Amino acid sequence: MTNHKKKINIKMHFEYHHVFATLKSAILLFLMMVGSLHAQVTNNPFKDPIETEKDVITIGFEEFAILPDLEEEAALAMDLELEPGGKRYFVNDLHGILYTVSQNGNVTEYLNLSDNKWNVDLRWTVLERGFTGLALHPDFNNAGSDGYGRFYTLLDSSNTGPNPDFTPEGGNDAHDTLLLEWKANDASASQYDGGSPRELIRMEQPFGNHNGGQIAFNPLAEAGSAEFGTLYISIGDGGSGGDPMNMSQNLTSLFGKILRINPLGSNSNNGQYGIPEDNPFVLANDGTILPEIYVYGTRSPNRIAWDTNNGQMYVADIGQNIVEEVSPVRAGANLGWKEWEGSFRYVSRSGVNVSDPRNDENMIFPIIEYDQKDALFQSSVASSGLAVYRDTDIPQLKNLIVFAELASGELFYVSADQVPEGGQDAIRRILLKDNGANKTALDIIQAKNESQGKDPAYRADVRLAHTKDGKLFMLNKRDGVIRLLTE
Repeated sequence: MTNHKKKINIKMHFEYHHVFATLKSAILLFLMMVGSLHAQVTNNPFKDPIETEKDVITIGFEEFAILPDLEEEAALAMDLELEPGGKRYFVNDLHGILYTVSQNGNVTEYLNLSDNKWNVDLRWTVLERGFTGLALHPDFNNAGSDGYGRFYTLLDSSNTGPNPDFTPEGGNDAHDTLLLEWKANDASASQYDGGSPRELIRMEQPFGNHNGGQIAFNPLAEAGSAEFGTLYISIGDGGSGGDPMNMSQNLTSLFGKILRINPLGSNSNNGQYGIPEDNPFVLANDGTILPEIYVYGTRSPNRIAWDTNNGQMYVADIGQNIVEEVSPVRAGANLGWKEWEGSFRYVSRSGVNVSDPRNDENMIFPIIEYDQKDALFQSSVASSGLAVYRDTDIPQLKNLIVFAELASGELFYVSADQVPEGGQDAIRRILLKDNGANKTALDIIQAKNESQGKDPAYRADVRLAHTKDGKLFMLNKRDGVIRLLTE
């Protein structure tokens, strides 16, 4: 089949899928709101609030490092990871700066993506766009290997001139999201000493929100295994609200997915990366399904994590207006959006149908979910975190899944051994010990703002970073402080 005919077939498949999905959604909405007496549509599916006092765990913290302000604005820390085979931590700031942090908390600027010589044209906003993802190749410090000195950045760019590898078939061409590979000549150098980045993937974003999320190599993969050196890339559904182009369920679309690629390979359509042969849709691919897809049906996948005991992967996926969730990830899984929001049939941005929850054997439903209307939260709510804690530095957290609500700064836990089957009944709080009082992350940040002579932050924007040396860090976008969590 010629490329031209293949593109026509793909487009026809997309248009058919789009029309069918839109018609299906309209019929479902009509039946639930007009024809079905049994439909129960609500914007508050969990009537019992999260327990605020029961089984609360308190932990300590220390200020490990402080990232510098940029033009009097706090650093926007997104992720932190220990360099493979080394002792430095690498931290990406949404503004476009990559820092290294020593074991004693000294901060060094390693790379500025906004430097004109890189021609990146970074586009950032405080909440969603910018230098969103960072991953260091597991062979980063392995001299002589193909992965030596290589690391990867996911970012948003205002340069939309080059032809994208992936387009959304609609929207307003808000910007492009790029996956770039950088290669340091000397992996141990205090500052990046390599050349210009290599562009692996360029995707056209239809709207300004729900762009890229976390990128990561599986920290449990052993050298020589098929999993070693494969990169996971979480991609939002393209934005706006309610996935208006039905892209998350569309296997011809890159959006609303978690991808899995080999960045050192070359068998992709653009020849810039590889498609692992054990990806779930490779053998079933008929020319329309994208073989990069590992999981589909996500909305705005924010954080991913692995359980060192059993290899299970989890994703914290930000909900629409009703339900936040943490879900297990399995090869080829459908996580439901936008047919489902959490355990419930998605009706609209105003409600879900709670009359027949979790009733689809083809879906992978959340292990954890919580109601955006809970009294603990602000008006803006987002699932974040995320760590499966099997280490010993913080005994209180051992064998727990630790996650967060991003805006309010609430930290939570559930058992990692007796994993819940949805709902919020099992969710318990984690509070931070500070001068004899137990506080939320937002409380801590606001107190720091006061000492900095700044207005108190109205939201926390917290994330967790669980590094291979067993440490658990808390990052945020409001005071520039990286905190090491302690017992």
